[in-house]
Amino acid sequence: MSAFFVNVDWPEIARACGDTLTMLGASLALTVLFGLPLGVLLFLTGRGQLLANRAAHAALALVVNLLRSVPFIILLIVMIPVTLLLVGTSLGVAGAIPPLVVGAAPFFARLVETALREVDRGVIEATQAMGATPRQLVFGTLLPEATPGILAGVTVTAVALVSYTAMAGVVGAGGLGDLAVRFGYQRFQTDVMVVTVALLLVLVQILQTVGDRLVAHFSRR
Repeated sequence: MSAFFVNVDWPEIARACGDTLTMLGASLALTVLFGLPLGVLLFLTGRGQLLANRAAHAALALVVNLLRSVPFIILLIVMIPVTLLLVGTSLGVAGAIPPLVVGAAPFFARLVETALREVDRGVIEATQAMGATPRQLVFGTLLPEATPGILAGVTVTAVALVSYTAMAGVVGAGGLGDLAVRFGYQRFQTDVMVVTVALLLVLVQILQTVGDRLVAHFSRR
């Protein structure tokens, strides 16, 4: 077995794991930070909702749909000038985070909107009947009632971000994807490819398991 992994530099693998986890953690946090309010606005400005506004909803939906329609590998390249402006580099972990967030936030926003649509209409109407403000409706009713669905959306987004971080390795973002491209693909080191893919699969399974348990926990409350 050790002979098969002759090309694997385990300290380098460890550093790549750290880079992947850093990209995942930072981009997921920022995705939730920007995607959650965007999803709430998409829901509230929709037809028949508290802040119904056809023009505003159409504009938000257009932006979300446009960003979601751009393949992530293209987005990485297109965003290089913006990334340079924001973080000063388009390479490494820091250079990967802006396109990761821009690629994932609209996706997460749609998942949030879908979760909010699942909230019982009667609960929303009862809250409005008691004179709740939009802020009270959002934080007192909508988000608590939609928590399981939102957590499921976070889980799906986290898994998608794992694949995005791997693709970011193509443009020098670092992490496991970078190792898979530079060594596994370009240098035909199959053992490196196997190790990086296995670690990415393990990471996805961990994220999915944790997410499923959180959803189950909050669904029982």
